[in-house]
Amino acid sequence: MMWILFLGTLIVSALAAARVQANYARFSRVAAGSGLSGAETAEEILGAAGIHDVEVVAGEGLLGDHYDPMHKRLVLSEANYFGRSVAALGVAAHEAGHAIQHARAYAPLQLRMTAIGLTSFASQIVMWLPVVGLVTGILSTYTGLAIMAVGWGIIMAFNLITLPVEFDASRRAKQVLRGMGIISPGAEAAGVSSVLNAAAWTYVAAFLTSLVYFLWYLAPLLGGTRRD
Repeated sequence: MMWILFLGTLIVSALAAARVQANYARFSRVAAGSGLSGAETAEEILGAAGIHDVEVVAGEGLLGDHYDPMHKRLVLSEANYFGRSVAALGVAAHEAGHAIQHARAYAPLQLRMTAIGLTSFASQIVMWLPVVGLVTGILSTYTGLAIMAVGWGIIMAFNLITLPVEFDASRRAKQVLRGMGIISPGAEAAGVSSVLNAAAWTYVAAFLTSLVYFLWYLAPLLGGTRRD
């Protein structure tokens, strides 16, 4: 059963990632009529929102785009920083949406930022505890299951909080791109939606994966696993 769950979540995650890559590749070949680059788009959106303390920089790696709230830095992959495609502008606007969330003290983002440290610790626990427990045998079955359930519960909660953060950033991106005339209605707007909607499914897949593993370790505890 464990292998079935593992393979199932692996397939769901792989399909979600493949969908993102396919949609991004498709619309990265469609030039936006505005002629703006991703960096210029992000800067215009931030300026219109009254945000002038966020730096827009180019980063390395494909689709490694992110907003760093600790350093107030919006990082775009080179393809999106310099790119003038519908995909590049959609991604740039999405990351600018996170910067706006930060500036507006959007509650789910604030909660997510607070939970990053604990979630990173929980990720290390669920990664290494099974190996340590198998090699050393120092933990009882009940204790091991309880720790793993708590760890995956933390990760699941973090992924759940991430969903409204990401969906809201995409909503803001679509709205501001249309409102500022950076993306034209019709094919360009549909392209942005396709790229951002596909990306959203990766976060849904991450949540479902963590939920499955949380329930997997919790079920024996609820079913009366002995404290041996």
